[in-house]
Amino acid sequence: MISSRPLNLLPRSALRCTSPVDHPGWNYRPLLGHVQRLRFRIILDLLSGMRFGRLLEIGYGSGVFMPELALRCEALHGADPHDMADDVSAALARHDVKATLTRAGVESLPYETGFFDCVVSVSALEYVLDIDAACREIRRVLAPGGTLAVVTPGATPLWNLALRVATKEGPGQYADRREKLQPALREHFHLTREIRAPHFGGTALRLYTGLRLRRD
Repeated sequence: MISSRPLNLLPRSALRCTSPVDHPGWNYRPLLGHVQRLRFRIILDLLSGMRFGRLLEIGYGSGVFMPELALRCEALHGADPHDMADDVSAALARHDVKATLTRAGVESLPYETGFFDCVVSVSALEYVLDIDAACREIRRVLAPGGTLAVVTPGATPLWNLALRVATKEGPGQYADRREKLQPALREHFHLTREIRAPHFGGTALRLYTGLRLRRD
């Protein structure tokens, strides 16, 4: 059962849109917000009972999820291609969250090999053009035995319809990368846990899939 406890997110007043595909305010809409926040709950469930030294969030966007992630590590980092790292850092600092943010794409991360104990990505990797290159780079910066936690959206007609109705955006933003992402992750890492939301109805009703993977 995915936890329903209140999430420790950046408040709506602290959020800034950092790219055309970043919509942090959606987390606070009445219905859409419930679906959006489900992604964060899946990550927390995947990481339940775990604490890390250094943790990297790939695609941190507005930093909305970082207050929760900061509770699960000694040192929090973020990488994102947008150029608003200073603004997001300042917003986090005003809410007592310390994070070291870097402007970088996942295909070329400016960190030493094996630097992180955990990498988290929430609905971000399906936007990356070269998924295999992203997997190789995540594997490089993860320490042996390190944890990768990923949430990715479904690739079904029902999800595509819901996306159009709720956001007025279609699935073209993903191309075929939603379908390619999970097989690539399973090829590069060892799967240790999978969460499907909802857990009933099979792939036709899938909103999100959460994967916890290990770097061997």
